[in-house]
Amino acid sequence: MNTLGKILTLTTFGESHGPAMGGVLDGVPAGVAIDLDGLQRFVDRRRPGQHTGASKRDEKDRVEVLSGIWQGKTLGTPIGFLIRNTDARSADYEEMARCYRPNHADYTWDVKYGIRDPRGGGRASARETVARVVAGGIAMQALATLGITVTARIEQVGNRSGLDDKEIERLIAEAASKGDTLGGIISCTVKGVPAGLGEPTFGKLHAQLAAAMMSIPSVHGFEYGDGFDMASKCGSEVMDAFVMQDDGSIGTVTNHSGGIQGGISNGEDITMRIAFKPVPTLMRDVPAVDCDGNDVTLHPRGRHDACVLPRALPIVESMAALVMLDNYLIKKTNVL
Repeated sequence: MNTLGKILTLTTFGESHGPAMGGVLDGVPAGVAIDLDGLQRFVDRRRPGQHTGASKRDEKDRVEVLSGIWQGKTLGTPIGFLIRNTDARSADYEEMARCYRPNHADYTWDVKYGIRDPRGGGRASARETVARVVAGGIAMQALATLGITVTARIEQVGNRSGLDDKEIERLIAEAASKGDTLGGIISCTVKGVPAGLGEPTFGKLHAQLAAAMMSIPSVHGFEYGDGFDMASKCGSEVMDAFVMQDDGSIGTVTNHSGGIQGGISNGEDITMRIAFKPVPTLMRDVPAVDCDGNDVTLHPRGRHDACVLPRALPIVESMAALVMLDNYLIKKTNVL
């Protein structure tokens, strides 16, 4: 399951401390103008070392496009790309190769495959998401030509909400100084979505978005529209009444549904919230077991984020963009 999408497909490859991360994005229509400098700036938002409490791994994350784009436009053929790993320190993970870290994928990958790459978490590392951001940046530019935009923001850090950037940095710095970590919530809004995107029954748009978001490392929850809050309301309180708008289109007075009804977009803004758990690597001694089941004390090393939220913003935007563009292309095949 290393491939996402139906018509627009992304296959990613690579491990955290391997030679490179990369991907193949197929299905992008021919003739879409791609600003490669703008794409690099989008990918740079995910780079480590730019925020308080972020990993100090010094990866430049330079995007190398191998195919599918010529003279600034897509060819309609697979877009292959690489992001080389240049600052891996595998020695930091020698101890972790012999034991299972709490809340990590070490144990479950060993059980499933009987082998794992312990260096930086291997393919289970969030390093893999750099390939998603490259593909998502391309999808964002394609969506922009259709008037569709995707924007994510940090809504909550730990149990605090309504924070500005300085307050967010301060909270993360405090956690990092104690060797601890923080989770939080990112909200994401997709504007300019035409009605009619999404598939019935097993391909509902919100289900596709949920699957995409839940595939991001550290994500533990997803809701769209009013989400779980709807469970405590009466139907009369969350009804989105239809009205005829000034431009002659049909819209809704409110948007409790988050822009999706019956699994298909209704033309309103698509809104969603994504919950991230605290980063599992604590920079302090923690209890663990080794590969033989013996109790051990793990002394974590390496360079890790105290909170992933600032770097996760372009990842969330990318996953939403890939799903939205895929569904736009699917709709194009459904009608003449």
